[in-house]
Amino acid sequence: MRTFAQSLKRVIMGIGKKVKMYMNFTKFRLSALVILSALSGYLFVGGHDGLEMVYLMAGGLLVTAASNGSNQIWERELDVLMNRTGKRPLPMGEMSVNEGITVIAVCLLPGLWMLYQLNLGSMLLGLAAFVSYVFIYTPMKRISTWAVFIGAFPGALPPMIGAVAGSDSFGLVPGVLFFVQFVWQFPHFWAIAWVVYDDYQQAGFSLLPSKDGRTKGSAFQIMIYSLALIPFSLLPWLMGWTSDITLIVAGSCSILFFLQSYKLFLSLTIADAKKLMFASFIWLPVVQFLYVFDRKLPEILDALWQHGTLF
Repeated sequence: MRTFAQSLKRVIMGIGKKVKMYMNFTKFRLSALVILSALSGYLFVGGHDGLEMVYLMAGGLLVTAASNGSNQIWERELDVLMNRTGKRPLPMGEMSVNEGITVIAVCLLPGLWMLYQLNLGSMLLGLAAFVSYVFIYTPMKRISTWAVFIGAFPGALPPMIGAVAGSDSFGLVPGVLFFVQFVWQFPHFWAIAWVVYDDYQQAGFSLLPSKDGRTKGSAFQIMIYSLALIPFSLLPWLMGWTSDITLIVAGSCSILFFLQSYKLFLSLTIADAKKLMFASFIWLPVVQFLYVFDRKLPEILDALWQHGTLF
């Protein structure tokens, strides 16, 4: 009995270790953040079907996971050179390239199938995000600082995918949601690049807007894009899709975000870049789900009134 229990424990521990390795390979936590953006777009256009939400979130998670895994295969020899990536499964020898390709296929194909169950447009956008991220953005990271611009396109597609999934059309609403996240990508990614600049240098990546690295020039561009985020974040309000709640809350969040970027411009410190980086992680879901709440608030209040909940 003891031998069986020990064997079972080893099997469970082995499975747990394997799952942890695959989550590291596919950057599961990052993938989860991506599907929140997709869900916000879906809800914003009025999507409400439970099964569709499952397809959207599971499909988006799998396609994003495949993109992240493909990135690690491309950069496995460079990851060894950086402290933050040196313990990934491929550099550590825990996973072979063939196993990695298998994991990618197991994620990508079902993920695209799930997006296709929503509509063809969602699937094509998911495929475009995968191809552009893996085959254009990833190799360009060592060639030009324009890689950030290229990477902003697949990075901004999730809310658009969600909106197309919910509306079954490419229109103004998906486009506006795309451009809000597109502008956000620049201060978000550049804050990360500022923090890990030394590591990036080891691998030959030059991803800050100035080739000279952590300079006033780089900080100035981060600040300008953060400033641009203020009017872009208010586009749903300007289009009349949301109320003054968006004007006040989204406007305030964007102003605070800009002020943190201005603080980085003054100090040029890693500490302030980290604060901006964490602020960007908070800003996106807060503002995107604010749009959803604000647009749906009249419906919520009307439903509560009809059921006699409001007095």
